[in-house]
Amino acid sequence: MSHLPDNHQMSYEDIIGLVAPGSELHEGLENILRAKTGGLILVSESGEVASLIEGGFHIDTAFSPASLYELAKMDGAIILSSDGKRILYANTQLHPDPSIPSSETGTRHRTAERVAKQTGALVISISQRRNIITLYRNDWKYVVKDVGVTLAKANQALQTLEKYRTVLLDALATLTMMEFDNTVTVLDVCLVIQKDQLLNKIADEIESYITELGTEGRLVQMQLVELMADIQDQGKLVIEDYLDNDEKTSNEVWEELGELHSEELVELVTIAKILGHSGTMNSLEQAVSSRGIRLLNKIPRLPQTVICNIVDAFGGLTQLLGATTDDLDDIEGIGEVRARAIQEGLRRLKSHALLEKQKTP
Repeated sequence: MSHLPDNHQMSYEDIIGLVAPGSELHEGLENILRAKTGGLILVSESGEVASLIEGGFHIDTAFSPASLYELAKMDGAIILSSDGKRILYANTQLHPDPSIPSSETGTRHRTAERVAKQTGALVISISQRRNIITLYRNDWKYVVKDVGVTLAKANQALQTLEKYRTVLLDALATLTMMEFDNTVTVLDVCLVIQKDQLLNKIADEIESYITELGTEGRLVQMQLVELMADIQDQGKLVIEDYLDNDEKTSNEVWEELGELHSEELVELVTIAKILGHSGTMNSLEQAVSSRGIRLLNKIPRLPQTVICNIVDAFGGLTQLLGATTDDLDDIEGIGEVRARAIQEGLRRLKSHALLEKQKTP
């Protein structure tokens, strides 16, 4: 079994991945589930939970799915080392503090919940009657879902992501045309950011499904990477172009927007306020100008240092579009060849945006 970090330091996502298809622990749990024997597994060093342990066998042997399955045939709990590499105890009884509140009704699950709350360790309960696996740590509880159900949800989410991707690409093409025409308002910017945030929330949901699926999620992962490849950073670049708040960086704004619920993203004034505008309905009609960062990032072989120099020199896309080859040539890192490439790249982007806009019904 591969080395696992101490489960006290693992994120909840890591813990779900620990029991996902492809792991040895998953194989052992599945064997127990199919045999309908039930089981209670505590993942922690024995010294940390010594006061809770009574009886059983101290075996201290290397972990294997077969060993876990065979030991689960006995009624007591199994204790694994915190790195999951060894089976420390089998057929032991756990006695957590009975005053710890529990919402569970079954004896095994109630014990698992109380031990998890008392020790902060990972506890796995396999239900003999309901045939489900439940994970506990502190106040967290997670029921492991059937692979087929999770895969169906992941494929449905991928279809939704593909639709949102199309909507976002249309919105970005519209924004590009407005930027070239210098007709952008705060409303236009907020609409793009709203669609980008919703797209990323769906992508995050798919990532959680991939974690649950383990090795069964490889195809889902490939599809997600393909769908997100060329739009991964577009929202961040839009924020960099239109951020009007000196007290926050674009990354801080991005994280703040990411914390909004889907219902909050419906309110465009909320997005406008985070960007640094007044957050009123009137502010949405305010005209704004792009710094040109997003479009410059679309020009091939243009280093970030050069993009920063261009933005610092011209201050905005409107001024950049009016620049001559000599004006660009004067900027550090830009020679005559690169200056012409930048001008040609911007012309090509404008033509492409116009074509995309014409395709939109």
